[in-house]
Amino acid sequence: MIKLLYAVFVSSLLLAAPLTAAAEDAVVLTIDGAIEGGSIDYTLEELEQMPSATIATSMPWEDGVVSFEGVPMAALMEAVGAKGGTARVLALNNYVTEIPFVDFNDYGVILAFRRNGDHMPIADKGPLFVVYPFDDRPMLKDELYHARSAWQVRRITVTP
Repeated sequence: MIKLLYAVFVSSLLLAAPLTAAAEDAVVLTIDGAIEGGSIDYTLEELEQMPSATIATSMPWEDGVVSFEGVPMAALMEAVGAKGGTARVLALNNYVTEIPFVDFNDYGVILAFRRNGDHMPIADKGPLFVVYPFDDRPMLKDELYHARSAWQVRRITVTP
């Protein structure tokens, strides 16, 4: 029983703790499926070295307009040699959503690693968050696109 309580306590600390410099060399994203090489792991530092874009938008889960910085999903899919038409996104909490590649090109969707200039802790939608430019395209303010905006992203599986 004590071991179980300790495990729960340590797990809750990890979920509540912000991403620190020591954790930046840990794998935060795995991309697999219909890509070149079969499976690719990324650290936060590696994602930050890729081309980035910024989206300032409001969304149902945030107060006011928030600025997000991250890798354009189209560029990320190109970097891994994706040979598919859909990204199956899995979050740390086992939430799953499927995003057609057409969204990446048509709407400039990003995989955000910063919110208002700071890394996002796991306990607050981090470390990675799929962000659509909701304010730029009013038609995106819809349950369909909100459901595709996964946070705590851990894995992307490319499917044909």
